Amino acid sequence: MLSDVMEDYLKAIYTLQKESEEPVATSAIADYLGVTPPTVTSMVEKLADRGLLHREKYKGVELTEEGETVALEVLRHHRLLESYLTEHLDYSWSEVHEEADRLEHHISEEFERRVADALGNPTVDPHGDPIPDADLSPIVEDDTTRLSEHDSGETVVVARVSDRDEEELRYLSNAGITPGTELEIVDVAPFGMVTVAIEDDEQSLPETVARSIRVRAVVEA
Repeated sequence: MLSDVMEDYLKAIYTLQKESEEPVATSAIADYLGVTPPTVTSMVEKLADRGLLHREKYKGVELTEEGETVALEVLRHHRLLESYLTEHLDYSWSEVHEEADRLEHHISEEFERRVADALGNPTVDPHGDPIPDADLSPIVEDDTTRLSEHDSGETVVVARVSDRDEEELRYLSNAGITPGTELEIVDVAPFGMVTVAIEDDEQSLPETVARSIRVRAVVEA
């Protein structure tokens, strides 16, 4: 049986793999989880011994098929819980990440099924992230890009937003930037600020925030 910490590592590696599409460096895992590189090295060795990841010295780690399945199950629990907390318990989208982190390791498959049924089997969570299906099939890559990759004059629709920074989520919520919001990119400053228009309002976002927002381009008919 895997520990909560092992499952956290697998989920983190899965997330980082999706972002980079390359083997994940020990330093990246350490930054993501807020632990030291030696701690990561020790855990990576344990997970590799269990056949949950491949490790290539100086290049990084990748999940095996078994490791990915575990990560998908934890992600399914996490994102269903985030959805349930917002829809049925009046949590805001900025509060649910840490709560779901605490609960995701401790729910049964029956509880998971009932939560999914109560929600109408959603395909995305409150932040727009895809919820793995009950069969834990690999998540198909979508057509989204980072807001920071677009130029002034373009119009985009917000697809999803990173759920890891509670303060950032509160800011975006107050600015009206949530999944489904249409944004016109007004200006991209050379020092990193991205200014967007939401109806009659304008918001200037630091590049770090713009990078955390995934969007789809709006194609004019």
